[in-house]
Amino acid sequence: MSDSTVHPEGGSQTVAATAQLTGILRRVASLGDILERSVGDATHPLKIQLERFDSPVHAVIDGRPTTLFGTNSYLGLNFDPRCIAAAETALKTWGTGSTASRVASGNQAGHAELERTIAAYYGRPDAIVFSTGFMANLGSIGGLAAEGDLILYDAFCHASIIDACRASGATFKSFRHNDPADLDRMLSEATVPPSRTLVVLEGLYSVWGDLGAVKDLATVAKKHGALVLVDEAHGLGLYGPTGRGVTEAQGAEHLVDAVVGTFSKSVGVIGGYCVTSHPALKALRFLARSYLYTASLPPAVVASARTAIGIIASEPERRADLWRKAERFCAGVEALGYSMCAAPGPVGAIKMRGLVQGLGFWRELLERGIYVNILVPPATPSGEVLLRYSVSAAHTDADIDLFLGVLSDLSQMSQTA
Repeated sequence: MSDSTVHPEGGSQTVAATAQLTGILRRVASLGDILERSVGDATHPLKIQLERFDSPVHAVIDGRPTTLFGTNSYLGLNFDPRCIAAAETALKTWGTGSTASRVASGNQAGHAELERTIAAYYGRPDAIVFSTGFMANLGSIGGLAAEGDLILYDAFCHASIIDACRASGATFKSFRHNDPADLDRMLSEATVPPSRTLVVLEGLYSVWGDLGAVKDLATVAKKHGALVLVDEAHGLGLYGPTGRGVTEAQGAEHLVDAVVGTFSKSVGVIGGYCVTSHPALKALRFLARSYLYTASLPPAVVASARTAIGIIASEPERRADLWRKAERFCAGVEALGYSMCAAPGPVGAIKMRGLVQGLGFWRELLERGIYVNILVPPATPSGEVLLRYSVSAAHTDADIDLFLGVLSDLSQMSQTA
């Protein structure tokens, strides 16, 4: 997506959106053809199936024991005995599902308890829980901005944020990634009043693994009187003294009006949430379609999420262990001469020279028992092909040594080929 893209409302937008969708479908079809030709009969990256899990980071793929360096289970809580026990108790007490939305019979005691837990964790008066992180962005952004408003978002923001901007009815534009000067310029030139302007950022951009300039950008936004929303989907559990994310780590929580997050990464289940002191939060329960018109989270998920958040808040040693392993892994990758996209951290990406090399490298890793994510255009900035890795607290030093050893072998092979 290009920088400073404008998306006004109206019929012309519908025509433009249709043309854009047609172009996207053509590119996707072309990409699919390239993938099929490049992979041939080998394992297809879009058709991988995990046949069994043995731990948060160990699984069986195509009959082969595989170490996962492409999971978002940063803290390994999806296999934590306390989270599993909480889920089992809720399952036996409440059954398998809610079978209704929160505004019908799907509003159970556990949902309210989870919202109180999240609000207390963030030190905010209230929180609202959604069924997915995607829905949390749709509902929260749509609740804070509508027709006649302006949304300015970082050019590297997640697809759920862009879709939320489209669905809100507001005019929306992107500013250059992590560029306070560009945001300042756009706010200065805006004809919409600052009180009707929302700035949307991410704490951790997961494609490259780079941190958002949350404090600098939020300071600019507040200088102009705009609202600020930060998506901490990947930052939760990884950054900050209590794990609340990059916003906490940068000392910027007082500058941020709303924080959106997900339970599908560090928390280890599924779902999303929004915490804010803004009065619009109460209205979201009556206005957010992604809250009103979908079934609420299953009781077992709710119980596990609540337990996991308590662990994240009370066990900083788990986060410290993750960072020790992440820094060790990243130092090893850099020592091997690979080109990385961002500063060392639990999530990042190794740059490939193109699709053919990227697919070949990805396949070699998989055949040697290492799974990572391969990211290709249009999902990546600047048309790059990336191998995205993620380190988990559940990884052992032996797991990291195995991955580094395979990377060393492949590096030597490429140099002698």
